[in-house]
Amino acid sequence: MNSPSVLMIGADPYALRACEVHDVEPVLLCNSGAYDSGRIRMPAGGTMIRVDDVTNPEDLLGGLYRAGMGGRTFDAVQTTWEFSVVTAAVLSQALGVRGMDPEVALHFRDKSLQKARLAEAGIPVARTEVVHDLYDVSEVRFDFGSAVLKPIAGGGTTSTSVVRDRAELEKLSRECRENKETSRTFLLEEFVEGDEWMAEGIVHDGEILFFGLGAYTEPCLAAINGQEPLSLRRLDPTSEADAYAAAEPVVRGAIAALGLRDSVFHMELFHERETGRIVFSECAARRGGALTQEQVMAKFNVDLGEAALLCAIGRKPQLDVKVNPSVVGCAGLYGPAGTIISYPDTDQVLALPDVAYVQLWVPPGATLNNKFSASADMLGAVMLISDSVAEFDQRVIETRQWFGSRLAVAEPVLTSGQRWEWVRRQWPERNYSDGLFSRA
Repeated sequence: MNSPSVLMIGADPYALRACEVHDVEPVLLCNSGAYDSGRIRMPAGGTMIRVDDVTNPEDLLGGLYRAGMGGRTFDAVQTTWEFSVVTAAVLSQALGVRGMDPEVALHFRDKSLQKARLAEAGIPVARTEVVHDLYDVSEVRFDFGSAVLKPIAGGGTTSTSVVRDRAELEKLSRECRENKETSRTFLLEEFVEGDEWMAEGIVHDGEILFFGLGAYTEPCLAAINGQEPLSLRRLDPTSEADAYAAAEPVVRGAIAALGLRDSVFHMELFHERETGRIVFSECAARRGGALTQEQVMAKFNVDLGEAALLCAIGRKPQLDVKVNPSVVGCAGLYGPAGTIISYPDTDQVLALPDVAYVQLWVPPGATLNNKFSASADMLGAVMLISDSVAEFDQRVIETRQWFGSRLAVAEPVLTSGQRWEWVRRQWPERNYSDGLFSRA
């Protein structure tokens, strides 16, 4: 019997690894960033095709045909890339193979449709108002104390901001016009005070096989607005059973209402501290970022990349959930604006107390921005496994301080002389002389 084949849109190293384990042939359509990274490990017999835009069906089909795979039959279409969820669903229907229903996919992308459906199903969700065109907000109702303005189908916290009154909304509208922003359809959402939780889960044939909770040390948007480094940890089903009991009805109710059948998911929730109420924020039909894959493996012994592949091709993931009683979480690593000269390597970071895993995403020679504008704007991240929450919080601080003290970033916009002074301050033991040669 021939091995199953999957058309994979966007590079997912863990799904690719699962292809090798389960004898699935992947044909990967990836963007230039992934193609040029040099970090994609294709299984033997797999095919990687570079395309300009993994959200564009024309580019995807063109890439297949140029590679001589036009008209080929696949067993499924799969993506972990947020912005390709609807594209993958539409493409699966066009090719006549397994994939997500386009209407279901749309409700996992368009936040206004998603929240409307959940409100109709009785799921606690924040009030919203659609901003059909941010260029003109004159007809937009603003009856919130504070609100969050976000793209109608964004990802992470990109282009997301807190709006406190109509004047701020109109200011953002003017800036959008002045900057000639192309994304103009937004959602205005009631600001919900409370802790920000997340649920990572697996659905097969409409049944939730597994979900595990996590929590940001502070709400993601607050960290972005205040330019504070992000960290988060997984919640324990035993010691924090109350959190699971409170969240489970919302998680299960939301997935049922949205009609997800075979996929992993990443759900954001708000926990109101005073009332204990769980309020739905949003949900994506893919796993979360920021070392989510690694944390869920370390905490629950669940491989979300493998589950995503198996669900896509119609196989039920065989889970062996084992809860690690230790505190598992991750912390983003950041740096000041400028050009990265050097930083500690992976082995040095792994030698630190409680560090179980590290990924460094921005190579030396690259440039860091003067501020981060999205939850994924990190130099790298570490996964920590500690004995207690207090110890985890302390390790986050210590690891960042250690890494920051060994991170060399050349300050931006300096003259040549100023840069030489910076180099001499950075490495006083080195000799970068600029003398004149004299005759003997």
